[in-house]
Amino acid sequence: MIFHLSIAADDPARVAQALARLWRGEAFAFPQGAKGSWMAMAGDDRNSAVEVYPRGYVLTPGEDRDEKWPAAAKELRRSATHAAIGTPLTREEVFALAEQEGWMARYLRRGDQFGIIEVWVENAVLFEVLTSEMQQEYLQTQTLEKWRAKVSQAGAQQRAG
Repeated sequence: MIFHLSIAADDPARVAQALARLWRGEAFAFPQGAKGSWMAMAGDDRNSAVEVYPRGYVLTPGEDRDEKWPAAAKELRRSATHAAIGTPLTREEVFALAEQEGWMARYLRRGDQFGIIEVWVENAVLFEVLTSEMQQEYLQTQTLEKWRAKVSQAGAQQRAG
């Protein structure tokens, strides 16, 4: 299970506050992060959180958390990094929040198994937002047993093809 993840944003406070609204949680300035970092907290039974760092800040290995701001890092707006998160909001409320923030959002089905709302935070970072109904679909279709069957079937098709 994932307890928290971190992302970069142009406006960490605004992004953290919007993510907190998706969860009906709270956002806080993040004192352990880089200057200007914020955290969105869901207030759920796992204390789920998203740390939002200023774009351009880079975490580095080591014991110290010196400020690291490589020039090229600020230019990177998109990556393979994304997260699927649950929300107590309705589909309409998610779309309204995305519209209010000026973020792209669209409903999609993943492999005809479960629905998601793609919310592109600052039109750069993908959050797959799942309403209560979508969460049930996800939990029913994304099991170890079903993934084993998919992989086995794909392997059989490759050997036959």
